[in-house]
Amino acid sequence: METLANLESFVRSAESGSFSAAARRLALTPAAVSRNVAMLERNLKVRLFHRSTRKLTLTEAGETFLSAIGGNLESLQNAIASVSADDGQPAGVLKISLPPTFGMSHILPLLPDFLQRYPRIKPEWHFENRAVDLIAEGYDAAIGGGFELAPGMVARTLAPAHIIAVASPAYLARRTPPADPSGLIELDGIVMRSLKSGRIRTWNMRDAQGDQVAALMRETLVVNDPAALRESAQLGLGVAMLAVADVLAGLESGELVRVLPRWWADAGAISLYYASRDLLPSKTRVFIDFVIEAFKREDYARRFAGSLG
Repeated sequence: METLANLESFVRSAESGSFSAAARRLALTPAAVSRNVAMLERNLKVRLFHRSTRKLTLTEAGETFLSAIGGNLESLQNAIASVSADDGQPAGVLKISLPPTFGMSHILPLLPDFLQRYPRIKPEWHFENRAVDLIAEGYDAAIGGGFELAPGMVARTLAPAHIIAVASPAYLARRTPPADPSGLIELDGIVMRSLKSGRIRTWNMRDAQGDQVAALMRETLVVNDPAALRESAQLGLGVAMLAVADVLAGLESGELVRVLPRWWADAGAISLYYASRDLLPSKTRVFIDFVIEAFKREDYARRFAGSLG
């Protein structure tokens, strides 16, 4: 009977098209993955891959075998993960992707309580400003917005992602606040250049009556990170457009104030992304439940809503 390691190495190599990519997902060396696949081929007495220096491609027999075992392998992995400790406690590496500013402000502070409750889980948290491919890159879950929902993925909405205009009290004390978003062009704008598109991000703001106005900003200072945007605003360098979640602490402490209290832009939602499985690994399930519980306890859905003024 084949070992799970051999079958996992075959399936992940087939999905990614290389032993190296499969090795990264499985936390093995490429040589180990190659050996596992070779052992599987030897035991089955059939070649499963065409190998070249550039990529792997499945043989006809490999395609047939992948089709036959793919779903069954997933079920077996889930069953093993769900009972990964002798006493049933969740255990294992928990690989999560988080946006840096939001993740460090609102998710990282949850970690001490989470680890106290689930000491056998080993967090591997990646703070990155990009939408990762959860399945291909081996993530258990991700928090953020703007992810494309690939087949087999679900998004659980946590809170709104509303964008507001903020500045320091000292900066606004020397200037007349605008009456609507069109007046922002008269102030010093701290703007962000998208890492993905290379363009300056612009927003259309709305109010409770449904009116929409373009928030055009003078490009006085250009940065490429939300944390730098926030810090620049706190330093009194101008007005910045940021998610409420990223400036909540500054608003509550008085270091920042809203420039247009009745106006906001809707950037979608802050969501928790994970694989749609009948039986999630227990480490992933408890993380999902823990985050949802924390968001309800902290009332983040209401506190992150820029529409409340």
